[in-house]
Amino acid sequence: MIKTERLEEYWLDPRLAADTIVVGDLPLCRLLLMRNAHYPWFILVPRRVGVTEMHALTAIDRNRLTEESAALAMAMERAFAPHVMNVGKLGNIVPQLHLHHVARSPGDPCWPGPVWGQPAQAVHDRRGAAALIAQLLHHLEPVP
Repeated sequence: MIKTERLEEYWLDPRLAADTIVVGDLPLCRLLLMRNAHYPWFILVPRRVGVTEMHALTAIDRNRLTEESAALAMAMERAFAPHVMNVGKLGNIVPQLHLHHVARSPGDPCWPGPVWGQPAQAVHDRRGAAALIAQLLHHLEPVP
């Protein structure tokens, strides 16, 4: 399901690296957990060098990204029972292609507004991050 490997040609944007915890790798994407503890917030980053837009991926990789995104969103729905799943590709600050997956519910700190650009008032500690990751992985089905 999730594996960890090192790909020499691939690198993670330093801003993403600073704001996230590495969960592991799916067939195409590195799976990350945002350090912001206000929401279950995961990010998929295709392990492709220099790709900034979805349309720049090969057709096979675009399909794989769609499947990995759907699998992550479904696992998040089962694990966290949100009111709504926000999935978004922005790229205004971090150009490296990445997809945000945020489980949102009434009562969260930004509800109903966007989470983008809002500072984290609480960040995951090691134990909290491990628990959230375990909860997600319990529901994440293998992606071919």
